Amino acid sequence: MKALRRVAKPVCYAVAASLLALNLHLPNAQAAMVGTGAVVASAQSQQDRSQLHAALERQEVRARLVALGVDTRQAHARVDALSDGEARDLARRLDQMPAGGDAFGGLVGAAVFVFIVLVFTDLLGLTSVFPFTNKGSLRT
Repeated sequence: MKALRRVAKPVCYAVAASLLALNLHLPNAQAAMVGTGAVVASAQSQQDRSQLHAALERQEVRARLVALGVDTRQAHARVDALSDGEARDLARRLDQMPAGGDAFGGLVGAAVFVFIVLVFTDLLGLTSVFPFTNKGSLRT
């Protein structure tokens, strides 16, 4: 009996110490309610980006981007890199374009807008698409 107590006491201490160590190293789970506004904003952002990707897939836009020297894969990557507000504004501009006779002019406007965004990110040094821009100091 004394032999069992002699062995049980250090085992109890070891188990207690391991449980305490396990409790200290595991972070607590944090849970919170997700508001409807956050869910709607996320869904709207995804819808805006898919609309922009669909616009980039149109033959006229692709031809204009190629004429400007922009690779369509880079344009898609830039759309993915836009902030939610920028994607919303660009999608809104696409929605406001006329559906009929001046559609090519509207598409040219969208292509020019994408070109300006690409040049602007090149000037900031975030990308390297155009060789004629001076690279900014943000590049690492």
